[in-house]
This record gives sequence, C-alpha cells and structure tokens, in this order.
Amino acid sequence: MTRITLVEGDITAQQVDVVVNAANSSLLGGGGVDGAIHRRGGHRILEDCRALRASRYGRGLPTGQAVATTAGDLPARWVVHTVGPVYLADEYEKRAELLASCYRESLRVAAELGARTVAFPAVSAGIFGWPPADAARIALGTVAAVAAELGSGPEEVRFVLFGSEMFEVFAGVGRELGVTVQE
Repeated sequence: MTRITLVEGDITAQQVDVVVNAANSSLLGGGGVDGAIHRRGGHRILEDCRALRASRYGRGLPTGQAVATTAGDLPARWVVHTVGPVYLADEYEKRAELLASCYRESLRVAAELGARTVAFPAVSAGIFGWPPADAARIALGTVAAVAAELGSGPEEVRFVLFGSEMFEVFAGVGRELGVTVQE
C-alpha cells in the first residue's frame, strides 16, 4: 500500500529514489522547480536531457508525458521529468486530463525504475497558473487511484510543497477527498 505524505520544503533536498521535475518541454531547464532541480542537480541532468532531445524528443517532451534521467548531484537516484499543462479555463477538461497524466506517467516511469519513494511538486500550480485547490484535487486523486491500481508501486509518494499556503491547500484537499495523507 502506498503512503501519501505532505511536506513543506525544498524538493531538491529530498532523499528519495525519484524526484519529479515540473519541467518545460525543452527539458533544458527553466524557472521554478525546473530551474532549481537543474541548478542543484548539476551538469549530468542537463547532459541526459540533451541526449533525450537529440534522440527521442527532438521536438521536446509532450505535455502529460514523463521521462527519467540521472539525478546528478541531488540526493535522489533519478529525476522523472514531466511537462504540466498551462491552465486555460476554456480548455479545462482536456488540460485537466493532461495534468492527471503527468502524475500517472511519472508514477509509471518510477515503477519501471523500481522506485520505492517518489517526491512530487505541485505540477502546474506555479507559473503555469493552475488554481492550487484544483491542482491538489487532481494530484491527490490521481496518485491515490494509480497507487491502488499499481499495488506494488512506490511505498511512499511525497508531495513537497513550496510554502505554507500550498501545503495548507493540499492538506485541506486531502482531508476533503478522504485521502489518507500523513502530514
């Protein structure tokens, strides 16, 4: 059974098997979580991302998909990069499915790697403008459903939330959904 935990903190400091990166489609670094992971992880992550761009993802990683690289200098084994959708209210259904896909695909890749612990940020809830409570509902609901389906997936999925406001939003939504989360 997968345990879902919530932590307020820095995702780049998490000692886990997999850190999930809220990447941009170029895979070459950016701002927010993506920039922090590339800065702290060092050049090996960027080298792996460049190799992915030169082979499978010449046009970039599609939104909702996930791919793994080394974790470089992070205290993790791998980074799973996923591209979240930008929030657009008039395309909500399509984009909400893409956001859920980020979590599903990241967990699938983590399970293929044999990961026991996975740390997620709040994908798309920052600069991509997704309303935090809705992002939390999609994230927690999807992870709980996928964990139940996998059965033998990760032992722990940890949401590492930047700031007390985002932490409180996720904690409240977890209680509302009846998802067993450990804070």
